[in-house]
Amino acid sequence: MNQEHIKKELKKLVKDEERFINKNITARDGKWQEKVSQYIPETLDKTLDTAFCKAFQLVFEKGTGFIEKTYNKEKREQDFKVNEYSADLRNDKKSIKKFGKMAFGSKVLNMAISTAEGAGMGVFGMGIPDIPIFISVILKSIYETALHFGFGYETEEEQIFILKLIETALCHGDGLINGDMEINDWIKPGGMPFLTDKKTQTEKTSCILANEMLYLKFIQGIPVVGVAGGISDVIYQKKITDYAVLKYKRRFLIKHMEEDVVI
Repeated sequence: MNQEHIKKELKKLVKDEERFINKNITARDGKWQEKVSQYIPETLDKTLDTAFCKAFQLVFEKGTGFIEKTYNKEKREQDFKVNEYSADLRNDKKSIKKFGKMAFGSKVLNMAISTAEGAGMGVFGMGIPDIPIFISVILKSIYETALHFGFGYETEEEQIFILKLIETALCHGDGLINGDMEINDWIKPGGMPFLTDKKTQTEKTSCILANEMLYLKFIQGIPVVGVAGGISDVIYQKKITDYAVLKYKRRFLIKHMEEDVVI
């Protein structure tokens, strides 16, 4: 692939990453959350934490095959190889951008699924039972993103990467900045490995999901009114998938550099 085009895409990517960080660096709590907080049971955060943790374990161990039935994995892999060959052959900027466009198409479809799923559960006041489905849709979106950029998701190392992506995407302040740096260091050729094992990273990711979604999952547990909380599923899914696209694109571009790059 044309190295100048790849370098230009990397520079653009860095600006996109900076925009994501600047947009999410500060946590934004609404006034409604202050009003709702007095009604939330003290044990709900722990309950959510446990539910998210179990959902990740369940999906990673038994649900990946089911998720793969919702898209054609083999075709995704073949499409990537065709696009990669075309990019090598055509050697132009448009062919490099095509990988990101395909990832965007999958993201839009998965957002529609998440919206329908979250709202449907909210109608019946199902907040916590919604969690395994919510996690499945997020992982489906990330799995497809990985395939569009030529990466797998089956190994423990890749699953730790995915968990780290989700955690970092929902962080604010130093947590977001430091997490982003850790991921970039891992992506570099010969980069630093993550210092957490899968179990520890699952717990960290589950904890931040529980903290971020505490109020909305409480609202979602109220019949009919819960639609508002359920629709919020797509907001979190979009944020996580947007971040995943940035990081898989970074992996893809750096993989195709003919020389080591530090950015």
